[in-house]
Amino acid sequence: MGLLDTPFDSAHEAALVTGAGNGIGRAIAHGLVGEGLRTVFADVSEERIAASMESAPRPDLAVPFVGDLAEPAVCDALLSHATAVVGQVTHFVHSASPPRREADHTFAVTGDSWRRMHAVNLDAGFHLARELARQLIAAKASGSFLFLTSLHADTPRNLPHYSSAKAAMAMLVRELAKTLGRFDIRVNALVPGAIAAGGFVANPAMARHIPLGRIGEAKDLAPMALAVLSNRISAYVTGAAIVVDGGIALTNWFDPPDLDGV
Repeated sequence: MGLLDTPFDSAHEAALVTGAGNGIGRAIAHGLVGEGLRTVFADVSEERIAASMESAPRPDLAVPFVGDLAEPAVCDALLSHATAVVGQVTHFVHSASPPRREADHTFAVTGDSWRRMHAVNLDAGFHLARELARQLIAAKASGSFLFLTSLHADTPRNLPHYSSAKAAMAMLVRELAKTLGRFDIRVNALVPGAIAAGGFVANPAMARHIPLGRIGEAKDLAPMALAVLSNRISAYVTGAAIVVDGGIALTNWFDPPDLDGV
């Protein structure tokens, strides 16, 4: 049996994936059930969750949860539901994020959009991770958490609510990794590039900026996500930001936003 043949212990491990209804979260959730892990598929859309579970390689291992993680009470309900249906959650993936609109530059983004972007990405991510960590520590069990951040945690995107939320998440990963490592709970970030998934509609012309010559797809990230989540493959990896971007971070092509009328 090879090193990569059994990345997870399906008898003792279970997962929770937010944003599992589409895009990268969906691809990772599909990968986890495909490896035999009972996995909670959480998303704000009941329709997306139903479609995601139906197309999963092991629908019998997928458990749905529908709710808006911008609401703290929904986060608590998700934690309770996950514990009730899959038991101890050992692998947590936070991929949920409100949709981005290119028009939401500094002078256009609303206060509500700002609050929701931070509430779902940062506040929900922190609360869920902290409470899951408490459970793992009490059970003396190891765990692995993965946050979906962005290249724009470091590079402006003309979307201040989005970039600032992702930048805060990147530091949260390092803070959690430093605190939780002593309990054998690893925390890492997956950093996507231009991925045609979720709410992002990629302009094919962007491919000229990418050394590998093409726009990425959600399926490009799932294998790396599973490798980082696996306590067998990545047992000595924590606090890391794993970039999966085809090399696009080697360039920066964004122009300042058009501020006509300001």
